[in-house]
Amino acid sequence: MGFERIGFVNSKSENAVAAGEALRKRYDHVDPEDADVIVVLGGDGTMLETLHTHFDQNVPLYGMNRGTIGFLMNAYREDDLPALLDRADHVGLHPLRMTARTIDGGRLEANAINEVSLLRETRQAAKLKISVDGKVRLPELICDGALVATPAGSTAYNLSAHGPILPVGAGLLALTPISAFRPRRWRGALLPSDVELQFDVLEPEKRPVSAVADYTEVREVTRVRIVQNHDITLTLLFDPEHNLEERILNEQFVS
Repeated sequence: MGFERIGFVNSKSENAVAAGEALRKRYDHVDPEDADVIVVLGGDGTMLETLHTHFDQNVPLYGMNRGTIGFLMNAYREDDLPALLDRADHVGLHPLRMTARTIDGGRLEANAINEVSLLRETRQAAKLKISVDGKVRLPELICDGALVATPAGSTAYNLSAHGPILPVGAGLLALTPISAFRPRRWRGALLPSDVELQFDVLEPEKRPVSAVADYTEVREVTRVRIVQNHDITLTLLFDPEHNLEERILNEQFVS
């Protein structure tokens, strides 16, 4: 069954704007809010922004790379777009839900498709206590920060912090330290995706820490809880010959 209402979203880069204009001229389209599939033109940042913007719309997104990084994007092609959409593989992603509490008693929730990061705000290292399903697993981690990544986000910030690459469908999350000082040899953990993670910030006023869910930042947090929200499924479309599973597998064999 083909998609009847195609919407287009493009970044502000010159290549993406030109691609958007060309595709809108060539194909019938509707506003993205009224679409049953959205074609995203840009890089991974544009895809993440579009996923967040249309979080509650429950429509699949098909990305075409017109940016600098395109791990979540397909190759750009103008011909036979309806056929490309019809034969695309569907990949479901579950976002992380972050609940953060702050020094002044505030509480904020945000969703993350890639990762939730805790980062030191000043020159002093952060001190974090890490609990998994209510049990303290690391009483004190002295570090620049730590992050929790989904499989889709495992090749982004997580990989730069020397975290593991996770295949989609593995049912895992990556818990990765950022410049750990003590325990010096701790390299993180692989966790089942149904766990509840809790970070308690030790000495939060002396050593302030911020929490970032993709690009939603909360300053001066004291406690951050993270769970994967299995009630929400975000759908990305990939060309069969170059799907997300294959990209993640390939990424583990590049030097």
